[in-house]
Amino acid sequence: LLIIFQRFSIQSKKLIIFKWSLIFPELCGFKERKLILFPLFLIMYILILVGNSMIIYLVRTDAKLNSPMYFFLHNLSFSDIIYTTTTVPNMLSGFLVEVKTISKAGCFTQMYVFLSMGTTGRGLLTVMAFDRYLAICNPLRYTSVMTWKARYLLILSAWAFGWFIPFKALMLALPLPFCGPNIVKHILCDHTSVVRLACTDITINGVVALTFALIALISTFLLILTSYILIGKAISKMGSVERRKAAATCVSHLIVVTISFSCATCVYISYRVPSFDAEARLIIAVLYSVLTPLLNPFIYSLRNKELQDAMKRAFCRSTSGSSMARKTVPSVS
Repeated sequence: LLIIFQRFSIQSKKLIIFKWSLIFPELCGFKERKLILFPLFLIMYILILVGNSMIIYLVRTDAKLNSPMYFFLHNLSFSDIIYTTTTVPNMLSGFLVEVKTISKAGCFTQMYVFLSMGTTGRGLLTVMAFDRYLAICNPLRYTSVMTWKARYLLILSAWAFGWFIPFKALMLALPLPFCGPNIVKHILCDHTSVVRLACTDITINGVVALTFALIALISTFLLILTSYILIGKAISKMGSVERRKAAATCVSHLIVVTISFSCATCVYISYRVPSFDAEARLIIAVLYSVLTPLLNPFIYSLRNKELQDAMKRAFCRSTSGSSMARKTVPSVS
């Protein structure tokens, strides 16, 4: 892919200018936008990295977190880190300069990784819904079905789904002629914002992008919805204690799914409604880029006792290790 991007970049020497819309900070009521928004988003980005890295570390080092649910969760955290790292550092640098330039190859690379990671995240949420369905509706078959081979196949399917969905739209956008001035008024090289700069008919690009976006949204949503309908039927037949225990294992995932799909739906609606305010669209895009990756670690850790216990064990290991290092050997006189 990088070779293809480089080829098209060489053919088109022009740079796509990555320009920030000054309406966003004004709309939020911030006059000194650099002094307020820069540290705000920097703190959010640090929290995203720390929270998701902590989940990855705990799952990979704590033997008690070896269940399929945590295996899928640590993959979701990894995709969230890539997802935000693709956009937030550029967003932060945009607060320091009024106009930011980016090469065509870099712009399309950012576009593809951003779209693929967003789609991969929804694929992983679908896999996690299937895991919950199997654990609640077929508990006796759970260990025999959810083997390590099955886990890796599900994970590979989710990642392949994420890389495949935006590929066609990207291939159609790469050869488009850009006549200038090539100013992208967005926080990133968004597909719709970049394609609109082409000095040719982009009807096919819009249709293909919308089709694959709907496939990504609707297919994953229907699969998750079907899983939870079956889970609801199974829970309704349980006793009160079992019902509360089964429901508790699904609450965190349901909250994350609701936030993710709600934000994604708002973003797609904002781009498909011509009369939608451009300022509001930019704010929604910013929230979409950072909200779900920021909230995921907190939602899962605050509502999950096993993760909380794993954090305590990790903290105890680190404190005991540091105390051992501080011990000194008595000198012999």
